[in-house]
Amino acid sequence: MGKEALTEATNKGAAPKGGKATVEQTYQKLTQHQHILQRPDTYIGSIEKQTAEMFVMDPLTNRMVNKSIQYVPGLYKIFDEIVVNAADNKQRDNNMNELKIEINREKGQLSVYNNGRGVPVVMHKEHKIYVPELIFGHLLAGSNFDDDQKKTTGGRNGYGAKLANIFSSEFIVETADADEGKVFKQVFQENMVKVGKPKITAKATEGWTKITWTPDWPKFGMDGMDDDIIALFTRRAYDMAGCTHQSVKVYLNGKKLPANKFADYVDLYLGPKVGGSPRCSEKVGDRWEVSVAPSDDGFQQVSFVNSIATTKGGTHVSHVADQVVEKVLEFMKKKHKGMEKSLKPAHVKAHMKVCSNQHTHTHTHAFQ
Repeated sequence: MGKEALTEATNKGAAPKGGKATVEQTYQKLTQHQHILQRPDTYIGSIEKQTAEMFVMDPLTNRMVNKSIQYVPGLYKIFDEIVVNAADNKQRDNNMNELKIEINREKGQLSVYNNGRGVPVVMHKEHKIYVPELIFGHLLAGSNFDDDQKKTTGGRNGYGAKLANIFSSEFIVETADADEGKVFKQVFQENMVKVGKPKITAKATEGWTKITWTPDWPKFGMDGMDDDIIALFTRRAYDMAGCTHQSVKVYLNGKKLPANKFADYVDLYLGPKVGGSPRCSEKVGDRWEVSVAPSDDGFQQVSFVNSIATTKGGTHVSHVADQVVEKVLEFMKKKHKGMEKSLKPAHVKAHMKVCSNQHTHTHTHAFQ
């Protein structure tokens, strides 16, 4: 399945202890599917638990708090792939106005639904399979390969939801194609190895897509969801509510989330505008939304590019922060003569919080 890859000898093919490996044991040819499962770090990141300081939603205060949590980066990545795919659909269909995320701890199951234009339920003439199966169940297949098109969606590399499929014990694709009047459903199991027969029904009047999947928990060293991963998934639901278009209502476990614009989302970090941290907010065209506030804990940033959380910042954050620092320095040096030598850009930046939401034409990084 997909391209083949050469890899050094694995434990399975290694030579006996004390012996010399043969050429065949040293160099093996894997399918790309096998390579993804054997070398997950290359595709989704680590599948080992890590401890990190991250912002998560505190249900008691209804605020974002920065706390130490344990999470598996690869598990977070495959969840994010599906969520960003759903948010991207707003760019393809402006009529999309619902994004629904379900986190079922008891079943160990996740689902993401959007009511934008569904995937075409038609047979692909070249590959002789339905298009939904092609893009959700075959590697290096998708619609984001045209580098000449302007791009405001999150992915481009032909992986995306397939990675979630490969790292799941069950992965269910449902989509409605209003143009064809058909609803498609297909079940994948055992890490995308067992492919169920598509079921097509003629009853679609509106477009929508729903992905329901059960991560292969043992592959992540887990036996199901824990409090920390649920808190992280919950935060991503709030991210979507704040970062997607204001016309999109985001639901989590059937409850509409209140942060339906970026300014509301920023309040979850800074508190209410009356009584919370002072802030300066600006919306620049249809590409940028920015809020800047004082910080007592060093420079902090919360940023998004095309709905993808850029937790490590980047040039887009520096672009905002550097301009603010420059203006603050200019103001302070005029107001307080003699500060030219003692006040440096780093001093100002150390007391800033920057929240930014950017939609860009450039190709951003995501395993799509």
